[in-house]
Amino acid sequence: MYANQLPILIFIMSILYIFIIPSEPENFKLFFKLIPIILIIIYALKQMPRQQTKTHWLILMGLIFCSIGDGTLQWFVVGLTAFLIGHLFYLAGFSLQWKFSIIRAASIIPLIIYGLFMGNALIHAIITSGNQSLIIPVIFYIVAISFMAWLAIMTGNRFAIAGSILFVISDSILSWNMFISPVVYSHVLIMTTYYAAQFLIAHSLSSLSSKQSRLVW
Repeated sequence: MYANQLPILIFIMSILYIFIIPSEPENFKLFFKLIPIILIIIYALKQMPRQQTKTHWLILMGLIFCSIGDGTLQWFVVGLTAFLIGHLFYLAGFSLQWKFSIIRAASIIPLIIYGLFMGNALIHAIITSGNQSLIIPVIFYIVAISFMAWLAIMTGNRFAIAGSILFVISDSILSWNMFISPVVYSHVLIMTTYYAAQFLIAHSLSSLSSKQSRLVW
């Protein structure tokens, strides 16, 4: 399958899962949930340049662990741990593409504000619900995804930046809906932003580590 056909198939399978596949049986739903992310991993492999670097393989490993998180999220801590490891691979890969800019570096300020706001809201909700054992994993996850987004911004790569920001949005909706209060159309919002995030991060592999890479700033 040609690389330019894969995005179409990814889009079709994502729409199929989000809007058409029924919630039951659960295993049937999970099967279709994993198809888009597996296709995205294949797309990522096709985006790899001939001269591959650690960055490319670290980001690929991030995609793989996120797919594991997808498949195990019904066991929340297990899924969260897999996603956390995925983000650690992402931030390690993005850190190797560091391109300093004062404007990009300043983006850490709104990310810190976001982390403090989400952390405070989630911790309060978790304590109220009596699930105190989740506090530390959730804090680690917020720190990891915020730092991952900042390092993606520091690459200056527009696809990595857009993907990481969409990932933050997706996980924010998911955690808010799960712990704080219901979000209208949460399933649609979570999965559309999630698949888009992973696709954009995968697409960034074609330009990361390349002198032809276009910078936002």
